[in-house]
Amino acid sequence: MNPIISACAENLHLPLCARQIDLLERYAGLVWQKKETLNLTSVADMREIFTRHICDGLQAAAYIYARTGNTPAQVADAGSGAGYIGITCAVALPGCTVTLVESLQRRCAFLNWAVMMLGLKNVKVANKRLGQGGNFSFDFLTERAMGKLADILPLCAPAVAPGGLFIAYQGEQPDEVPVAMLEKCALQALPLTPYSLGDGKKRFLAVFKKENK
Repeated sequence: MNPIISACAENLHLPLCARQIDLLERYAGLVWQKKETLNLTSVADMREIFTRHICDGLQAAAYIYARTGNTPAQVADAGSGAGYIGITCAVALPGCTVTLVESLQRRCAFLNWAVMMLGLKNVKVANKRLGQGGNFSFDFLTERAMGKLADILPLCAPAVAPGGLFIAYQGEQPDEVPVAMLEKCALQALPLTPYSLGDGKKRFLAVFKKENK
């Protein structure tokens, strides 16, 4: 059982069984297998996939789990890329349906292949760009590395269901969002959630709640 994934999940109070940890380790192997041909990551060894990407995905999974437990929910990952956040959430939250929203066809091809290889039944891949069509309504929407919050909030907010949460990954200096933009997007900013991946850098989950209208 992978000690890095196991320790991270335990620290987050996120229950993962041996099979789930094995699936995440297998997923890392798939990323490593295709990383050069598809430019999936710049990591120098597979251990970094665990520490930099999968443990990062577990942060959002734990945040969602703390609010849903085993209750089914509609979860999506915007700009999913190689699926670090979305696939990790799908494995960690088997009761949830997870949609991987990715605009690049070659990344979608990898995501579909990875989902098939892992045998995940709770994952959908949408070859879409938020804000350009698609009738989405998710209870939880995650985002990492799509850009500045001021640019992505207008794209992502419409895909969040009323009462749902938009979870954006932020670095050491989280973006400030004008109040006027929050009001326009019908979002309420919740307190930042700090976390660390053990590299000395402070990170945050910036969470926004969609108003019930």
